[in-house]
Amino acid sequence: MSLLEIDDLTITYDTGDSSIHAVNGVSFDVKAGENYGLVGESGSGKSTAALAVLGLLDDNGQVESGEIRFKGEDLLTMPESRRREIRWEEIAYIPQSAMDALDPVMTVGKQVDQAIRKHRDVSKAEARERTREVFEIVGLDPDRADDHPHQFSGGMRQRVSIAMALALEPDLIIADEPTTGLDVIVQDKIMDKIVEIQERTDSSLMFITHDIGVIAEASDRISVLYGGKVMEQGHTDRVLAEPTNPYTMGLKNSFPDIDKLGELAVSIPGSLPELDAAPNSCVFSNRCPFATPECEESHPPMTETGMGDDAQQRSACYRTDNVDRLRSEATDPGTWGIDIRDRDTSEPGETVLQTRSLSKWYQQPQGLLDGIRGKEPDYVKAVQDVDLEIRESEILGVAGESGCGKSTLGETVAMLGEPTDGDIEFRGTSVDEYHKGDMKEFRSKVQIIFQDPFDSLNPRQTVRACVGEPLSIRNRSQAEIDEKVHETLSEVGLNPPEKFLDKYPHQLSGGERQRVAIARSLVLEPELLICDEPASMLDVSLKASLLNVLRRLADERDLGVLYISHDLASLTQIADRLAIMYLGEVVENGPTADVIDAPKHPYAASLLSASPKPDPRANRDRVLLPGEPPDPIDLPDGCNFAPRCPRAQDDCHKSDPTLAAASDGDHGGACFYPVDDGAPGDEGGTAAVGKPTGSDGPAETDDPVRTDGGE
Repeated sequence: MSLLEIDDLTITYDTGDSSIHAVNGVSFDVKAGENYGLVGESGSGKSTAALAVLGLLDDNGQVESGEIRFKGEDLLTMPESRRREIRWEEIAYIPQSAMDALDPVMTVGKQVDQAIRKHRDVSKAEARERTREVFEIVGLDPDRADDHPHQFSGGMRQRVSIAMALALEPDLIIADEPTTGLDVIVQDKIMDKIVEIQERTDSSLMFITHDIGVIAEASDRISVLYGGKVMEQGHTDRVLAEPTNPYTMGLKNSFPDIDKLGELAVSIPGSLPELDAAPNSCVFSNRCPFATPECEESHPPMTETGMGDDAQQRSACYRTDNVDRLRSEATDPGTWGIDIRDRDTSEPGETVLQTRSLSKWYQQPQGLLDGIRGKEPDYVKAVQDVDLEIRESEILGVAGESGCGKSTLGETVAMLGEPTDGDIEFRGTSVDEYHKGDMKEFRSKVQIIFQDPFDSLNPRQTVRACVGEPLSIRNRSQAEIDEKVHETLSEVGLNPPEKFLDKYPHQLSGGERQRVAIARSLVLEPELLICDEPASMLDVSLKASLLNVLRRLADERDLGVLYISHDLASLTQIADRLAIMYLGEVVENGPTADVIDAPKHPYAASLLSASPKPDPRANRDRVLLPGEPPDPIDLPDGCNFAPRCPRAQDDCHKSDPTLAAASDGDHGGACFYPVDDGAPGDEGGTAAVGKPTGSDGPAETDDPVRTDGGE
């Protein structure tokens, strides 16, 4: 029985001058007790369709045609009063950004109480009791209900949003990108909790994301959307294992797979269609390597592509009769016009950057009386005694949970903040020498790319002005600036450059903005590039394209690259070496292949275990680390990871193992009981590093992580 039915839904947005055709004839249904996934790139219409179900379209959004039925009732024609009754009571919503979704001036408990009392005739005490119940269900301490959102970590805020969605025991939960931007450890916890609760309450789940790995593990059936159209739909294992639509094939190729070490992902070239009119050709034809003249004449209808039990698999493509050949050719980068050259496997060149015992602490505010009494202030120990080396043409990947100090490390290396202790050497010269001399020279040789390109680009500058500004500051001639800007834009894949020169950031896609940010950092021909999560908010195809660009530039320009990310799967595709950070310390360091194939530190092993796989038929033991990282102001005695590590012994709580003590050749892990030594708690190898789902291990606890400057 179908709980939700969407039939031939068409939605437009009025922009004043024209209309954006965001959803164009979308049809699918969600059955009772089913997990249904909507997957596709940003701008494909996923969230718009969900907002139409909730009745939360923006004022300029209009449902032009189609039907949305919930339990047989037409949501589009029912009175608004009835719609409000259904919203949260029967259809709940988990938004993408929990921090933006929660009121910062209200305690989290009051916000859940409010949702309950809006729909149920209960007292304040009864509402608060229910709030405490759902807090326990999602793994939050009920006594934290009187805390404010800023006192919670990102993962905990997301759990508050989940608790609010569950408070009224809805029949359908719509989760819109609930894990985007979260590190893999927190993502794994959130997904495990959503699925566990959904199964416990026998509710249905509509999951929206561009992350194929999450969809592969969480959904029973999926619809793949592009350009406001459903391109393919059916059982998840069939659609992702044996896709019949070129777009699905390209999307799957773009997703990084941690099992395919060193293989660059194959991105889909080009960008989404404009959608300023209803599509009169296949919406994917301008990016599809298999397009024929027929594809330009009309958008293909959805047709059955499966047989027998798989008859529900449907695809919008004129080439489904030749799908085996298309599927084979789609794995070849050349099919998509991408030139992935063989890498020079010779040893990297000279050392570009080296840090020795680098530390960065942030002093916390102190009360007046404490200052008068001479009390020692508290510090956030964001980076602790880090030793790193980066050579020419080498990409060093730095991975870890949010709050582990990755970003602080990058900013300190870039001298955006003074180190507390230790030394940074650039080309064999201490940065202290640059401080005494010419910091402008250092700035030109060391560039940083930030996580959010929209925040890091001046919205009032054109691409021409933005990329050329570093050259203008150094008094280059206008002719030289124009030539270098053209050359650099072309080098990062913005072709032809003339198409982008006079555009402003808001006129570019996310991937194009990030490429502009890369071009600006490269225009001075730096020798070290620091990338701080530059692809974390991008779609899988844009991410794959960006990673390929960085790998090529590192090889061709002899660049040293420090690439910071919580996405280990992406790092395995481009990084020569990996450094795993936990609470400011590097706990494992070595060649990427060694760290991935034989992790030594239990934390590194848990990061690997938490990485989702794009193959729905692959078995992965979900490993859930108990709790969250300790308060960086008051670190535990001994090993920082010991409170969460099921392998920890008494000595782990008394002294802190060093990376040097655990070193084995070129690959070291700071652990008294490395994962591969058969130590206590190693019954299951790499998977036995945490509390598996359904085990009788210690219950999870979530303490606030206050990282005032930690990351």
